[in-house]
Amino acid sequence: MEKSGYSRRSMAGSRGRYIAIEGIDGSGTTLQTGALATALRARGHRVLETREPTGDLTIGPLIRAALATSTIEPPLDPRALALLFAADRIDHAQRKLGPAVADGVVVLSDRAVLSSLAYQSLDCELAWVRTINRHARAPDLCLFLEVPAEVAYARVQRRRGLTGAIEERFDVPELQRRVAANYTALIDEADAATLGTCVRVDGTRAPEDVTRALLRACVDAGL
Repeated sequence: MEKSGYSRRSMAGSRGRYIAIEGIDGSGTTLQTGALATALRARGHRVLETREPTGDLTIGPLIRAALATSTIEPPLDPRALALLFAADRIDHAQRKLGPAVADGVVVLSDRAVLSSLAYQSLDCELAWVRTINRHARAPDLCLFLEVPAEVAYARVQRRRGLTGAIEERFDVPELQRRVAANYTALIDEADAATLGTCVRVDGTRAPEDVTRALLRACVDAGL
């Protein structure tokens, strides 16, 4: 028995899964993607860590440049940005997600389609954002880190002070409150065909406790 309380077992030959970790900026999606990957590997899974927007494909770097507030002036039109996100997501699914899942790998993505619905609908009609993402692959499981906007923003500010990271377009408390409200409304719709099965996790707890809760959700889902 491992310290986590979960039994270790080999998953060789098991079917792959696509799991998305979601939340507002500063909720811990990147930290927890890495921590959960480590925990799943300890249980015998092969795991691929990835993210959206992507950083190693053709379209993702364009999006990251557009999100940096000091990079593009005037800012990219919100509709153009939404289209780039959708294009990157389709490319991501075809070139990385699909082949890995088909090979029995557990894919952990730091953000997925739910992020576009929550963020791009700030400036674009939600129905249109849904339409341009209609070919997006739905995660098998969506893990949402619930963190108040003020707490998340304080984390972002601390991280920026430590790393010198560039401020991004959505790193504003009022916008993050609106995004958090969008996330809640979307998850309440329980649209599993688009978002996958969604599980809420308290992201304000100690990081190791959050990881344990995420792992429990994965185990409960059959991993």
